[in-house]
Amino acid sequence: MRPILALALLALPAAADIRPEPRPVLQLEVMSTRGSIETPKIAAVPRSVRPVERLTPEDRLALTMAAAIRSPEPRIDITGSVRQSDRPGLRPDDLVLAASRTPRQGQSGGGPCGRSSIVATRIDPVNGSGACGIPNPVRVTAVGGVALSRPTRMNCATAVALDDWVRQGVLPTVGRTGGGAVALQVAAGYSCRTRNSRAGAKLSEHAKGNAIDISAITLANGERLTVLSDWGRGAKGRMLRTLWQRACGPFGTVLGPESDRYHRDHFHFDVAGYRSGPYCR
Repeated sequence: MRPILALALLALPAAADIRPEPRPVLQLEVMSTRGSIETPKIAAVPRSVRPVERLTPEDRLALTMAAAIRSPEPRIDITGSVRQSDRPGLRPDDLVLAASRTPRQGQSGGGPCGRSSIVATRIDPVNGSGACGIPNPVRVTAVGGVALSRPTRMNCATAVALDDWVRQGVLPTVGRTGGGAVALQVAAGYSCRTRNSRAGAKLSEHAKGNAIDISAITLANGERLTVLSDWGRGAKGRMLRTLWQRACGPFGTVLGPESDRYHRDHFHFDVAGYRSGPYCR
């Protein structure tokens, strides 16, 4: 026992002299950004560290690209090219005037009524009984490129209104249906009679060359838009109603199948004017 105790006592001073080991030096941590466009991040380190590894060419390229992405978008310099304004200015007056001076198709001079789109010949004055007659009549055979089913006597005011209706109403409404409109079926032109041929009624506008009656539109394929049979029926009926509506304006009076029993089979158009505007029924 004594030898063992002696050995233990000899070891005690050595054990009491043990001190803690020094802390390890904090090492530099470099976060690689190789293959990324983000800026390399370096962990915080004490002042006494080893040198940081130099950036590789790939890292430098990534830094350059990242800086370019973060920079503001390039702006195009338009100074001196286009005047900037909060709202567009008004159109120049000369533009409007130039547009208003441009003649519409078919209005250029030519022919007895001043329009090349009206195919007509001037004829001798029509002298009827009483107040009937046309002082300056023309015989019209076509308007706006669409033929009349028969040459019809009227004055130039009526011819011009008919030409307007064909160009602004018939042609765009019919379009290419059946190959397009080629003829107007004339039910009546000049006629020395009273309104609706009733005894004691006022003199009809037909008796003055101011009116024309149209019963149908003939198409290039031979089909017709007929007032009597097609009004109010399907696609043809819709076209006829549009044609009736578009006549209201070029003509002062427009009567159709819904006006009275005398106009079930035709449109009546005349150029009589009214203070209240066109009369359309």
